[in-house]
Amino acid sequence: MTKLFTRFMKDESGATAIEYGLIAALISVALITGATALGDQLDTTFKDLSTKLDDAGK
Repeated sequence: MTKLFTRFMKDESGATAIEYGLIAALISVALITGATALGDQLDTTFKDLSTKLDDAGK
């Protein structure tokens, strides 16, 4: 029983899968944050452009 417990404690295969999962989650959060920021910036740019075009047409 002691050998089984020792072997179980030395097994790190599950830890590797968890690490890869955490890395994937962090990358996903970074991509979503970047896309949101870029989308907000593009929205502001297009609204400003639309306002300038409306003002130029008057």
